[in-house]
Amino acid sequence: MSAMEKEAAATASPGLSGGGDDDSHDDRHAAGGEEGERSAEEPVVSLAEVLAENEELEKEARAVLGGSDHERCSYSQGAVKRQALYACSTCTPPGEEPAGICLACSYECHGTHKLFELYTKRNFRCDCGNSKFRNLQCKLLPEKAAVNPTNKYNDNFYGLYCVCKRPYPDPDDEIPDEMIQCIVCEDWFHGRHLGALPPDSGDFHEMVCQTCMDRCPFLWAYASQLAVPTVSKVTPAAEDGLMLNVEETDDIKKENGTDHQTKTEEDQISQNNEPSTSSGSECSEKITNEAPPCKLQELQVKQYLKKNTATFWPHNWRNKLCTCKECEKMYSELEVPFLTDEYDTVLAYENKGTSDQEADRRDPLMDTLSSMDRVQQVELICEYNDLKTELKDYLRRFADEGTVVKREDIQQFFEEFQSRKRRRTDRMQYYCS
Repeated sequence: MSAMEKEAAATASPGLSGGGDDDSHDDRHAAGGEEGERSAEEPVVSLAEVLAENEELEKEARAVLGGSDHERCSYSQGAVKRQALYACSTCTPPGEEPAGICLACSYECHGTHKLFELYTKRNFRCDCGNSKFRNLQCKLLPEKAAVNPTNKYNDNFYGLYCVCKRPYPDPDDEIPDEMIQCIVCEDWFHGRHLGALPPDSGDFHEMVCQTCMDRCPFLWAYASQLAVPTVSKVTPAAEDGLMLNVEETDDIKKENGTDHQTKTEEDQISQNNEPSTSSGSECSEKITNEAPPCKLQELQVKQYLKKNTATFWPHNWRNKLCTCKECEKMYSELEVPFLTDEYDTVLAYENKGTSDQEADRRDPLMDTLSSMDRVQQVELICEYNDLKTELKDYLRRFADEGTVVKREDIQQFFEEFQSRKRRRTDRMQYYCS
């Protein structure tokens, strides 16, 4: 989960202590030689690697934040389809009503507060300064309704995630694990708390958690055809020792005869190899001049396996969901109409943010050139090429000698460059025709 990993890197800092006693000072002094040896063995990172990493972080930040306005509060837009959100622990700590704020308000109204990064959430209206904030008025849009009744909240707004209700990063959790967001409830889950081992990160696009699968059981019919296969496992659902045995759960259902749609793993594999009946089937070929058959009903005719786990879905799986009137009504009743909207996905939001940012990032040199006449353009380009060539030659000397470039070295270069430029200008001869 790249956004939450960036949040951990930005907020998790080493503990700072006050003034130490003499013994601790002596210990550090005695260990100085060992620390020097360790530092000498540390890997050297090149400037190119640092720049590449920085560019990647900037690209991720543009993707997550690019679709959100950092200057204007989003409240006037109503319930924004998807935006970057934050929760302020300073203004709305645990015990208070949960509230979410937009990107612009996180800068302008809560710049010195402790914030939880919520990544992105759908259909949310900025709460900053409303009745949930006792002593704070929004600086960007002071006039707001007391509450936003359509907003949805969960434990993420208090910095708690997953079924284990732990913070991220968790100082007491030493198990390396990725966090994955459910596309329905939009909570984040540890990979080990999903009831099944997640597929490799490149093999799935979205995840629906176990609780949301129970709330939307129709998805199991689609899972038999579309979901990315996983490996079932015995896994703790939370740190309190609660155990879920996926294989046992299915066996119990078969023995009690309570799940008539359950089948063996071999039957499921053979079913997955059969062609889909949602389109192009023999049945659909016989139907003429009628509305297309319900894809969900066609899948439900067949037996399919229901597991007590999360499910993982490939790219573009949403456009394979049925959109007949009955299914649309069901989506609305279950409050998941967004499942048929391809633009609801986080990937669509990130792509839009990236493209918008790239369109706004104009080259200042090209802007300057476009405002000049032909002669000025040629002169500027020549000056730029001279500067680039001389600076490259100047820095190459430091690279060949293995010395560090200091601030005064750069100042000296530009002073000499300006001096050479003036001498060249003084020698120029002008002719009148």
